[in-house]
Amino acid sequence: MECPAAFRFDALADQHALMAATGLATFITHGDDGLLATPLPLLLAAEEGPFGTLYGHVARNNRQARIAPGTGALAVFMGPDAYVTPSWYPSKAEHGQAVPTWNYVTVQAWGTPEFFDDPDRLRAVVSGLTDRHEQGRAAPWSVDDAPAPFLAAMLKGIIGVRMPLTRIEGKRKMSQNRPAPDRAGVAAGLRQDGRPDVAALVRAAAP
Repeated sequence: MECPAAFRFDALADQHALMAATGLATFITHGDDGLLATPLPLLLAAEEGPFGTLYGHVARNNRQARIAPGTGALAVFMGPDAYVTPSWYPSKAEHGQAVPTWNYVTVQAWGTPEFFDDPDRLRAVVSGLTDRHEQGRAAPWSVDDAPAPFLAAMLKGIIGVRMPLTRIEGKRKMSQNRPAPDRAGVAAGLRQDGRPDVAALVRAAAP
């Protein structure tokens, strides 16, 4: 992706933090059917490999599971984002030279996916994803709550994905290219729009 130096964030720990906080990624492959993309919950094993390894699963009939072995793939993780109106810039009142934009945070992660259908490995992936998203609930659901025959049938309907990562890029576009008064105006406008999360990122990303 195009990423000016002001917007880049390269610390692996920060990239991993966004990946771990994102509920739903976009898993992109290219094969005989062309480009394919699946919205996919992915689990990060941060210590597995130099850049970490992603785990997930797709439906057994998903064409992505049939790409040629050794084919690269891309996982896109989106963090907080928000529209930015030029009317929040004090500089607009001075010279009018301002246009709308969008602030966002994203991480893109590349690797070569491996697909598997071993029931024990599939159960481990499903359990890991479930435990992550059930965490903090008053009565968390567990894979063990499902009857064994039912669970076995469900596992037959999916294919596991393991993708050791070979490269990660992070972009945090939060008005760093604007002068301080404009950044303050953006943060104030976002708070008024009910987006204190993005406003906090604008303040934190100041040069």
